[in-house]
Amino acid sequence: MKLTHIDEHGRAKMVDVGEKADTQRVAIAGASIQMAPQTLSMIKEGKMKKGDVLSVAQVAGIMGVKRTSELIPMCHNILISGVEMNFRIDEENSMIHIEATVKTVGKTGVEMEALQGVSIAALTIYDMCKAVDKDMVISNIRLIKKTGGKSGTYIRGGECVEG
Repeated sequence: MKLTHIDEHGRAKMVDVGEKADTQRVAIAGASIQMAPQTLSMIKEGKMKKGDVLSVAQVAGIMGVKRTSELIPMCHNILISGVEMNFRIDEENSMIHIEATVKTVGKTGVEMEALQGVSIAALTIYDMCKAVDKDMVISNIRLIKKTGGKSGTYIRGGECVEG
């Protein structure tokens, strides 16, 4: 295994993808945010002073996907063809599970875009709820599935993947 973003002198480089074929690429990432049961209730009932938490987090996650190359230095600027942000409320564990599905047709994958999308969505939930719960914990940020490209399909073991 060789790191692709390091040159022969040990310096950072952006990978040249110019010779790669355009393929349909999809990446699915997930994250979770745990909170006090009262905070989760306030989100579900729409009682947060800053507004509809999940709607704002959805838009923020999509914006995060679109701006990945501006924040992660070696990421290519990718034309995104679609983004889906989904939230699942887990009352038993007082958590919200976040999933982003990102699509493109291009020379490089969208794993980083999907990971950034769920991260920004989780941070937005934290921001909108921190006035009532500073103990929230963002966790389990991970790639769940990716398809397309030379390396083919990757599916994280044991994950339930839709799509």
